[in-house]
Amino acid sequence: MAERALVIVPTYNERENITRLIGAILEQDDRLEILVVDDGSPDGTGEIVDSIMQHEPRVNILKRPHKMGLGTAYIAGFEWALRQGYDFVFEMDADFSHDPAHLSQFLGAIENADLVLGSRYRNGKVTVVNWPINRLLLSYFANVYARVVTGLPLWDATGGFKCFRRRVLEAIDLTQVRSNGYAFQIEMSFRAWRKHFKIVEIPIVFVDRTEGQSKMSRSIVREAIFMVWRLRFWALRHVV
Repeated sequence: MAERALVIVPTYNERENITRLIGAILEQDDRLEILVVDDGSPDGTGEIVDSIMQHEPRVNILKRPHKMGLGTAYIAGFEWALRQGYDFVFEMDADFSHDPAHLSQFLGAIENADLVLGSRYRNGKVTVVNWPINRLLLSYFANVYARVVTGLPLWDATGGFKCFRRRVLEAIDLTQVRSNGYAFQIEMSFRAWRKHFKIVEIPIVFVDRTEGQSKMSRSIVREAIFMVWRLRFWALRHVV
């Protein structure tokens, strides 16, 4: 039986990107299917996906009543993917900051790994386009901070372009994942690492969005700052 791969795309007000993104993902590999997790987008993103589903069986949607956060969107998507029997599960942004052309590289790398991360800072080399220098420095040193505090041996622990083997998601108790913003990315990778899964980073080019608005906020940054210390504490107590 052919392996099945699901790309989970959380959305909130992404009508400018979603149609083009879906087409770009599906053309990369016949194994790829899509689950859009839409948080009640008032701009009609969900309705656009509904119309695409009428003629494209590889597209699915999970609708939520209102904006509930990135982490809970992915958890809902992971649970859906496990119920549906997918072998590989991707995380991917809706704004084209994650280039669909990289998907084939992920599918190649996951053959010899349990979790593949798309890295903007692999081996210290920065591959980010169109970010202002203050945001780039914040992101880069946030990853240094996370690596030092947690011991997680990753160059880009906060990146959100990932591919999980099914067994990784099955091994992690998704009901115990506590973070919801970008700290979610650190926590999921940390939990996989603590369970001794093989994690591989591949280089990607990250391009800042040209359509729609960024979801970054001060509360998201604060959550990430404190989450890394919680992870270190949990590890010391052997609860992760």
